[in-house]
Amino acid sequence: MRSLFLSAVVLLALVAVRPVRADEKPKTGFIDKTFKNADGSTSPYVVFVPKSYDGTKEYPTILFLHGSGETKGGQKMPVEVGLGEAIKKREATFPFIVVIPQSEKRTWSATSDDGKRALAMLDAVQKEYKTDPKQQILSGLSMGGYGTWSIATAHPDRWAAIVPVCGGGNPKEADKIKSIPCWCFHGDADTAVKVERSREMIDALKKAGAEPKYTEYPKVGHNSWDMAYGTDELYKWLLGQKKK
Repeated sequence: MRSLFLSAVVLLALVAVRPVRADEKPKTGFIDKTFKNADGSTSPYVVFVPKSYDGTKEYPTILFLHGSGETKGGQKMPVEVGLGEAIKKREATFPFIVVIPQSEKRTWSATSDDGKRALAMLDAVQKEYKTDPKQQILSGLSMGGYGTWSIATAHPDRWAAIVPVCGGGNPKEADKIKSIPCWCFHGDADTAVKVERSREMIDALKKAGAEPKYTEYPKVGHNSWDMAYGTDELYKWLLGQKKK
């Protein structure tokens, strides 16, 4: 009897540590992740993995930066506003791996801890999943729109394309990002972030020799992101952007 009991224990132990078989399909959809910071603390984030992902081919990756309302302690989570909601409507066919961090100090500036952590999370995802290093895309709304301009300016060689939505940047630094394909969105009735902030950046890019795409929604306030991320043509355009 004791021999049978020991055999059962060994069998259960082997099952518990059974490695994932190479032919098993990876988990897809919205996946909760945890990032370990240098000081030992942890920060949660979410990764969307396309339903078609099986680890055999490289996928383009989007780093999405939320607005101030989804900062840690806010009423909504980052996946509930903007790109996350757009993905849910296209979840069966959405072709991008998407990294969705959460700001802890209400900023996405390239020099901030939040901005640096977002990039580190992107790096972690690119190590875990099969991604195309030449198709890294940066996008964000409102505070995340500011973050998109800021991080793109600080790391211009990284991005295949940027999609800033109702944010603003520094027009004097447009020359640094003139080679990055850009599609910018804003509502002309925005009272939270004046439409002039996007217009200034687009004008500065054009003066620097770039050819950015710009969509301005008439009579639309701060929430231009639902329409922006609801634009199917945007994703077709992004799939066509790849660094040489």
